[in-house]
Amino acid sequence: MASIVVTGGGMAGLTAAMLLADDGHEVTVLERDPAPAPPSCDAWESWARRGVNQFRLLHFLHPRYRIEVEKALPRVITALEEAGALRLNVVAGAPAEMTGGPRPGDEDFTAVTARRPVAESVLAGCAEATPGVTVRRGIVVAAVTTGTAARDGVPHVTGVRSDGGQEFGADLVVDATGRRSPLPDWLEAAGGRRPAQELEDSGFIYYGRHFRSPDGALPPIVGPLLQNYGSVSVLTLPADNGTWGIAIIASGNDPAMRAVLDVDAWTAVVASLPLAAHWLEGEPLEDRIQVMAKIEDRHRRLVIGGEPVATGVVALADSWACTNPSLGRGITMAMLHALALRDLLRATTKDDPLSFSRGFDETTTATVEPWYRATVAFDRHRLADIAAEVNGESYRPDDPAWEIGQGLRFAAGQDPDCLRAFLSMVGMLQTPEQALARPGVFEKVVALGAQWRDAPALGPSRDELMSIVSM
Repeated sequence: MASIVVTGGGMAGLTAAMLLADDGHEVTVLERDPAPAPPSCDAWESWARRGVNQFRLLHFLHPRYRIEVEKALPRVITALEEAGALRLNVVAGAPAEMTGGPRPGDEDFTAVTARRPVAESVLAGCAEATPGVTVRRGIVVAAVTTGTAARDGVPHVTGVRSDGGQEFGADLVVDATGRRSPLPDWLEAAGGRRPAQELEDSGFIYYGRHFRSPDGALPPIVGPLLQNYGSVSVLTLPADNGTWGIAIIASGNDPAMRAVLDVDAWTAVVASLPLAAHWLEGEPLEDRIQVMAKIEDRHRRLVIGGEPVATGVVALADSWACTNPSLGRGITMAMLHALALRDLLRATTKDDPLSFSRGFDETTTATVEPWYRATVAFDRHRLADIAAEVNGESYRPDDPAWEIGQGLRFAAGQDPDCLRAFLSMVGMLQTPEQALARPGVFEKVVALGAQWRDAPALGPSRDELMSIVSM
């Protein structure tokens, strides 16, 4: 068994720590934020995670997350539900006219979800109770330590050093420090190459707010949780303990929408969206609008041309790749990535660090890379779609994948098979290619989905939207 250091004590780091400790590894988690995780009932009010810029923004744990956690870490699901997490199945809750009635396999669409502070406090409690896991908070990692290299020019990481000079040795370092990961700087300072990196601004801005009902009831779900209305989108995400979140998503290149920083303007925009307006019927949990901007699409690869930039270290979850969170895939991708790491450690030994680094690059490419690429492709199209709407134009890209995807979204409201195919993609149960390969689905999308451009607009026009935000 190995001694493993995980840098970063967020959702990804804690999940990886539990998975690896359950396999018998000794795992130390180093988290820079000093405050201990409070009980879940106090997490929303009292926990400030300054190292996580989206900590108080909307989060959702997809059905795929629930499926994988129930198999690998069932105690986490139990603890989430004991903390008030919501068990939700949108197929079971939809009208029979849409679903065609219950079918075998519909249970796969069940999600267990909660607000980020509540979910992370639960994971923290589970991790700290896991034999073999030690969580150290208030430790700022400043560098990696190195030992004998397996190949000239390829540093071999043997642990990390804190900014106070304390060293933590390890057979493997797992970087789970997230979107702001300093791993490239650490490796360069150790004499290695920087990871290969793709980087661009995702282009989106989030304006969010959470609510609570007085009786614990949630607003009825009468449309997709992510709805596109011309030049804006809206997220309506149910959460734990009778709470939910609403977020307006706009383009960073649309300065007129910055008016929704004002609570009244934000409220007026949501109220103008017919499938989302009723989500306002609750007690606000914040006095102001929570904003997240300057979100990066970033992808790092620690193996270049078949050669690792370093051995003894891997980048996990957002430290490896991160993108616009509107599709809510980040935590589920982190779970899949952590499972891939666990499985690779089961199948290999630590005696060949070069092969291990290549193996993790290969399993990352196979398991989570397709989700990253699909998310970025969707986001690029959606951003261009918004730009066209702002300019009074129709977005007509020369890309069949966009047309088919929009056709599937439209057909999901017309046909039970297309609905399940669409939700299997949304819930990360199947990739877009797998969802469209379901029997008869592609043919139905071609027949039904071709009408998506002719569907009547359900929300305000761009001019009407501008009138609302300028009131």
